[in-house]
Amino acid sequence: MSAPIRLFIAGAAVLIALVAGAAHAQNDAVYVVTYVDVMPNATNPGAAALRHYRDASRKESGNLRIDVLQEIARPNRFAIVEIWKDKVASEAHDKASTSADLVERLKTVGNAPFDRRINNGLYVASSGSVRRPNAIYVLTHVDVGPASKDGCMALLKAMSVDAPTDSGNIGYMVLQQANRANHFAVFEIWANRKALDGHAEAAHTRAFREKLSPMAGALYDERFYRSLD
Repeated sequence: MSAPIRLFIAGAAVLIALVAGAAHAQNDAVYVVTYVDVMPNATNPGAAALRHYRDASRKESGNLRIDVLQEIARPNRFAIVEIWKDKVASEAHDKASTSADLVERLKTVGNAPFDRRINNGLYVASSGSVRRPNAIYVLTHVDVGPASKDGCMALLKAMSVDAPTDSGNIGYMVLQQANRANHFAVFEIWANRKALDGHAEAAHTRAFREKLSPMAGALYDERFYRSLD
């Protein structure tokens, strides 16, 4: 083998190792989506408890981001979107007093048990870290049959490329549930309602939903939120 070829192979090996390492590092993050439902007459104390949880969680080691969202149509329903540096940080948070305190604060006002889902980042290039007061947040649970998992992933990958180019998009992330690989969460942030409606009317969005429909294992669960400030 000639020296140039040996150098080329060695260089390619280094490049592959670097790319693999970067991909692994990106995938170390843990994404947690939790749906919280309190009684309609307990919206204010529920919001206060969630604000306290959010502010305390942001101070913990390994927290990369946490958003607490309030559903627009039903303000007694909330969602928490958390990003932790890795599994160690996420598990430490679960054992911290912050998590236990939230459970205790909502014990008497909860309308349903927490629905907490741990995810891996699938397509997370656009996270929308800059917050805007009028932004609309969208959380969609996408559930397909196990046999349709790869087809759904291909559709979600295409949307993760197309949607961020739509006018008014601030963030777009696709997450994959850790214990159910055929379940996904799509987290979107739009500058305002006009931007959200424009995205819904876009050709690629309509094509995505049409192609997804035969794969669906459950209702397409899309919810609209405002950030809880």
